[in-house]
Amino acid sequence: MKSGIAALLAAASCAGIAQAQTAAAPAAAETTLTLEEALQRAGAISPARQVAELGVEAAQAGRTVAGLRPNPTLNADVENAFGTGPYKGIGEVETTIGLALPLELGGKRAARIAVADTRIARARIDAIAAGADLGLQVTQAYIRAVSAQRRLAVAQDQLRVTGENLRIARDRVMAGANSPIDEQRAALLATGAQAELERSHSTVEATRLALGQLIGGLPPASLDQEWFDRLDAAPYGPAAPANAEGTLALAAATADVATADAQLRLARSQRIPDLTVSVGTRRLQASGDMAMVFGVSVPLPAFDNGRAAMRQAAAQRDQSEARRRLARFEAEQAIAAARADRDRAAAGVRASAPTIAAAQEAARIARIGYGAGKFDQLVLLEAEQALLDARTAAIDARAQYHDAAARLARLTTPARLPAPAGN
Repeated sequence: MKSGIAALLAAASCAGIAQAQTAAAPAAAETTLTLEEALQRAGAISPARQVAELGVEAAQAGRTVAGLRPNPTLNADVENAFGTGPYKGIGEVETTIGLALPLELGGKRAARIAVADTRIARARIDAIAAGADLGLQVTQAYIRAVSAQRRLAVAQDQLRVTGENLRIARDRVMAGANSPIDEQRAALLATGAQAELERSHSTVEATRLALGQLIGGLPPASLDQEWFDRLDAAPYGPAAPANAEGTLALAAATADVATADAQLRLARSQRIPDLTVSVGTRRLQASGDMAMVFGVSVPLPAFDNGRAAMRQAAAQRDQSEARRRLARFEAEQAIAAARADRDRAAAGVRASAPTIAAAQEAARIARIGYGAGKFDQLVLLEAEQALLDARTAAIDARAQYHDAAARLARLTTPARLPAPAGN
């Protein structure tokens, strides 16, 4: 009986897939959502990408702020008023109106601009990373949705096969050819197949909803099955060493080092005191005469000479350099792991076709033998379970391959560091 059910399972599975593909072919040509379309739709509405773009705008505005010079100060002083003796009242008042202008020394403005330029570069890298992260998120959601549809097709086929298995078992029990335990076992499997089908339906809807949240609307029922079946040839032999050069992770860490370097230069420049020059006019109330007033002021670094700030900036720079080394190490580890996962899954995909073919043949033989009374029902059920496991493993291997390929693409997304703007 097992062999007969296995053969029927294989036949029903193939027939069900063929019918589904035939019926869905016209609609798929019109409403199939490809991965590229999903990525475009997600990119158009993603708040994360908008946040990153606004971060670039904020960094550019910060550069404008960094390039501004200190504001002058308008001073007005009144002296020798409301005192005693000859200074009683305002008869001896001296009124001074002047303008004070801070003069930055030591290249402080250029150092501020350099810090701002590095922050613009970091913001642009963050924007590229946001797009790459979104692409990975959408791709993984797409993979889950396609995989769920594949598992639903398998569950539908399995329900048809277990139903036919139950019918055959009842007929053989009624004819006295088998024990009632065969019917009970077949009924249990049919019930389990019905429950699995319901779970598969729920999973399909959940994955479609998750994908729809990313692309701004529930996707059509038809997804790109050909893309899911496509397998880029994985290289044989020893893989090339993972190289993090040019990746987003290393570019971000490098940009942080550049910012820390610029901040260290800014801390050095701030050790040089600034001058404040002032000029004004003074009017002597008693005589009505006017006179010019000039002044220069320099802060004395008695308590804060800038050395502590320099030590802090230097320590932060060293920390950024250490983080860059760590980022390189972690990126190369992640690239090697993703590449290994991809190649391992690709091997599983390549092995799935002959495995499924062998399982289908075994199920066919078991079904024929069971129908002829040569095999026990358990033989048929084992063959059917082997076929089910092979089909499920093939779906899992393809999903794992595409997931690893997507992770590898994210890890190796190239970053182009923008040149700092001029002063």
